[in-house]
Amino acid sequence: MSHLYTRRHALRSMVAGSSLFPGLLSQLLADAPAADPLAARPAAFPAKAKRVIFLFMNGGVSHVDSWDPKPLLFKNAGQSVSIDEFQGRKGDYKMFLTRPLWEFRPRGQCGTAVSDLFPHTAQCVDDICVLRSLRSDHTNHYESTLGMHTGSFSFTRPSIGSWVSYGLGSENKNLPSFVVLARATPYAGNQVWASDFLPGAHQGTLVVPGTEPIANINRRAPTTRLQEMELQAMAQRDRRHLLTRAGDPLLAARMKSFQTAFGMQMEAPELFDLSQESDATLALYGLTRGSTQGFGWQCLVGRRMAERGVRFIELIDGGSSENWDSHGDMNAHAPLAKNVDLPIAGLLADLKQRGMLDDTLVVWTTEFGRTPFKEAPHQPGREHHHWAFSSWMAGGGVKGGTVYGATDDHGIRVAQDEVHVHDFHATILHLLGFDHEKLTYRHNGRDYRLTDVAGEVVKKIIA
Repeated sequence: MSHLYTRRHALRSMVAGSSLFPGLLSQLLADAPAADPLAARPAAFPAKAKRVIFLFMNGGVSHVDSWDPKPLLFKNAGQSVSIDEFQGRKGDYKMFLTRPLWEFRPRGQCGTAVSDLFPHTAQCVDDICVLRSLRSDHTNHYESTLGMHTGSFSFTRPSIGSWVSYGLGSENKNLPSFVVLARATPYAGNQVWASDFLPGAHQGTLVVPGTEPIANINRRAPTTRLQEMELQAMAQRDRRHLLTRAGDPLLAARMKSFQTAFGMQMEAPELFDLSQESDATLALYGLTRGSTQGFGWQCLVGRRMAERGVRFIELIDGGSSENWDSHGDMNAHAPLAKNVDLPIAGLLADLKQRGMLDDTLVVWTTEFGRTPFKEAPHQPGREHHHWAFSSWMAGGGVKGGTVYGATDDHGIRVAQDEVHVHDFHATILHLLGFDHEKLTYRHNGRDYRLTDVAGEVVKKIIA
């Protein structure tokens, strides 16, 4: 035991600590062996998209104040409606319709109506397909956030980013295939980017805006050459160790994870160095030169990761507090939208001008919407609403300038072309070249998949 203890700690020292790359180093505990779990693999059929940038607005963005115009909700504000369930409780409830705070206007050449809450992103609607008929299975933040990321509303399962990593691997051996950029931990915690029973190399690597996006990213050895010599010496020892264990594939994968960690130390500092970006590019994202904070930084770094072969990049706005959960006052949506609106529009414009939007799928979503009604006529906030909400997709083979699905006259229930979370996931996987029913992993005697036992591809939104 002392020999293993010494060996493990020596390895950790050489790659600057186990906290350096949690998604890679967790391969130490992986159930399924693989010689190189991050090797690039072809999709099952020709893909529309090569990668995903997943924008998650934590807390529940109000659909009727943003992407789903309801003229009758403006007209009938203050009138009462009866519903048979409220916040997960069955019963007979009298509620009062509530006027949205932001006006809707037709945007772009397509004329899709978007509210003034997102004026900059609204200018990009000709590249966006708005889905107005999403539905979730749970009214609580934790369960709905879990469901939006894993397809399971009750049990821990691999994240969608982990499934994409498992299916496609990485195009860049020096970077993880799944990265999460978040200023705070969201609802459902690190399960949002966990690999669960998939091999640990597919777990998301967390990047936090700031001067040190990944802890211990700089090498501890005085020179690169010295670190290379140390790793070469340890690699020789590892190979001898491997030969005595009949080519243990888990040990081989473990060795590979440290090689990737070393490669990331070489590439990541340049990745996070925005000094070579032009003033015009920084302005697109609303960034001042030298800034390492804000959603604009997350979006620009996300684009740079996409350029360098990262398969799944998630950008999270808001944590388990200070988020879009506007119970007390819907006016709280305004500063939140201002923080993300220009950067998101900048990301879409930047990808488009670089020719990357065609094969990059950009997904914008939240865990659920907010109620079009309130318990009292003059209550200033809105509650959780999982019956219907809005999301959108752009690029990556999606029909831009379109709208799919519809809610009823007041935005309470889905009225046409429902898109359950499983359908949402099935469509994302399809655009990446996968049959969601066949991208499976055997665990505890069962073949698991992201969409559980449901899900239909929304084919009408695909170009």
